[in-house]
Amino acid sequence: MTAALPLTDLVGAASPPPRQLGRWRRLPLKAKVGAILLGLFVLTAVIGPMLSPYDPSYQNPLPSLSLHAPDAAHLLGTTQSGQDVLSQLLVGIRMTLELALLVGLVATVLSVLVGVSAAFLGGLWDELLSLASNVFLVIPALPLLIVLLGYLPQAGQTPLVLVLSVLGWPWGARVIRAQTLAIRGRDFIAASRETGERTWRIIVFEIVPNEVSLIAANFVNTVLYAIGASVALAFIGLTDLSSWSLGTMLYWAQSQDALQLGAWWWFVPPGLAVALIGTSLVLLNTGLDELGNPRLRDANHATRIGGRTLRPTDPTPVLTQAPQRRGTLASLVHSFSRSSLLDEWGGQR
Repeated sequence: MTAALPLTDLVGAASPPPRQLGRWRRLPLKAKVGAILLGLFVLTAVIGPMLSPYDPSYQNPLPSLSLHAPDAAHLLGTTQSGQDVLSQLLVGIRMTLELALLVGLVATVLSVLVGVSAAFLGGLWDELLSLASNVFLVIPALPLLIVLLGYLPQAGQTPLVLVLSVLGWPWGARVIRAQTLAIRGRDFIAASRETGERTWRIIVFEIVPNEVSLIAANFVNTVLYAIGASVALAFIGLTDLSSWSLGTMLYWAQSQDALQLGAWWWFVPPGLAVALIGTSLVLLNTGLDELGNPRLRDANHATRIGGRTLRPTDPTPVLTQAPQRRGTLASLVHSFSRSSLLDEWGGQR
C-alpha cells in the first residue's frame, strides 16, 4: 500500500524553481564597469551646473588669479583670464553629453527606420534605401563638417547636431538591415503574416524587440562617435565657442598656450573627462556585444580540466612527439587521454 504524500510536499514539489539572477548580475563585467562610470558622468551632468561655485564665463580682473594653481577657493585652478576651471568643467560635461545623446538618439532612430524598412519591405524600397545608405557612407565626413560648420560658427549647437546625425546613421542602418534580413524568414514572422497582421505591427512588435541589443550597441557607438567628433571640431574652433563644452575648454587652453605655461590644471581635467567618458562607452558597447553574441559570451567562461584552466579561445593542445609507452592496452589508452595531452601541452609551454 502506497502512502500519500502530504499536501505541503506536493505544493513544494510543484513550486517553480527559484528565479534567475537579475539582469544586472547577468551583465558582463565590462558592461557593469562602463555603466557605472557613465552613470557618474551623467549624474555630474545633471547636478553639476547647480553645484558650480562660479560663473564659468566670469573673468576675474585680479592679476593674482591669472593661471592660479588649484587651492581651496578654486579646486581646479583658474585660466589665464581668471575663470574657474571647475565651473567650466561641470558645465562642459553637461553640454557635451547633451549633444552626444541627442545625436545618438536621432541617428539611431534613422538607422532603425531605414534598416528595418529596407530589409522587411524589400524590392524597390530596399534598393532605394540601400542606395541612400551607400551614398552617405562614401561622403567624407570630416571635410563636410568643416565646410558646413565654417559657414555657421555662431549658430549654436543645432547645426552640429544635425550634421552629426545625418552623417552618423548609415553604419547602423546597414547592420540592422542585415539582422532584419535574418529575422524576416523565421517562422514567427511568417505566422504573423498568415494571421493578417499589418506590416507596421510586425515591424514594431515582432522585429524590433528581437534587435534591442543590436540597437542599444549601435546607440552607444553613435554617442561615442558624436563625443569624439564634437570635441575635435570644437578643439579646432569650428563650433560655437561662446558655450562651454569639453572641446571648448581644450580649444581655449590650446590657444592660450596652457601647455607651454605649465598650467596643467587647465587642459588635464577636460582631456581626462573625455578619455573616461570614451572608455565607459567602449566598455559598455563591448559588454552589450558580449550579451547579444553567444560566441563572445561563452568565450569568457573558462573550464578547468586536469588542474588547468582552458578557455574556448585557447588553442587545442597537440602532441609534437608521441609518448614512448609500450605494453598493455591500458597504457596505450592512457597515452592519448585528456590528462596526458594537457600535461604534455603544459610542459611544452
